[in-house]
Amino acid sequence: MTSELLEIQPLELKFTFELKKQSSCLIQLTNKTDQYVAFKVKTTSPKKYCVRPNTGIVKPKSTYDFTVIMQAQRVAPPDLICKDKFLIQSTVIPFGTAEEDITSDRFSKESGKHIEEKKLKVFLTSPSNSPVLTAINGDLKQDIGHETSSPRDKARHGVENIPPSQKVAEDFMGFETAKDAGELGTTMGTQQFKTSRDETEELTTASDLQSSVAKDVQQLKSAKADDFENLKSKISFMDSKIKEAEVTIMKLTQERSMVAREKDKLQSELELLKTKSNAIRITQVGFPLLYVCMVAAVGLVIGYLSNL
Repeated sequence: MTSELLEIQPLELKFTFELKKQSSCLIQLTNKTDQYVAFKVKTTSPKKYCVRPNTGIVKPKSTYDFTVIMQAQRVAPPDLICKDKFLIQSTVIPFGTAEEDITSDRFSKESGKHIEEKKLKVFLTSPSNSPVLTAINGDLKQDIGHETSSPRDKARHGVENIPPSQKVAEDFMGFETAKDAGELGTTMGTQQFKTSRDETEELTTASDLQSSVAKDVQQLKSAKADDFENLKSKISFMDSKIKEAEVTIMKLTQERSMVAREKDKLQSELELLKTKSNAIRITQVGFPLLYVCMVAAVGLVIGYLSNL
């Protein structure tokens, strides 16, 4: 491709440096082509900067803004010289590609795709009337080409500085690194040089870190959603079981009341049968009245006949 995919403004990241204060810089990407272009932002100091967003899609004939935030620093660099670098990678993508599909694999040169890379340098400016930075710049000047950091400073910052090669200190016009997709590299202008492989292997990206955090957050949200759905289904299942139990209890209560009524009815019938049985038994124990009358009549006849 002869024409560039994205136009970047500004070409330098300038931060107003103040101790223990954050500073931000706005970058605007302009897509002058008729194609959809995806971009990704990398940096040599991912723990020092935050890029929002670090990946995105620029529509044809449109612009896209993102913000680079420098975290609050406790120590000012000598002479406010910053050796941090940023790299903006861009490539053409098909229409309809979602931003969630913009991964590191799309910017891999191994696939044979055209990956456009532009490098941005970082410059620090001091605010007006800053006695702290003035004292630091006046008393703590160091050699620019041989900046070193002690283990205590590394532990304090949380990030080990990546020392540039001697050629980088002498000429910062352009560079070319190994073809590893995770390393920072591009070619600018006619001047080219190679940095050491050990240096580029230490180069990490802020986008990879943020992508990892975003994936963790997404996984946590999905896990919480799954747990919530499982809990909701369990509660629904328990509610159905409770309703079934309530229906069963009502049926058992009704059957119990019916059994109690049947029992009372049988007891009353039993008492009635007992009463009738006792009356019949008493009647059978004494002599019948007719039998007594017949015996009395026979006795009278026999007595009358014996008196004759």
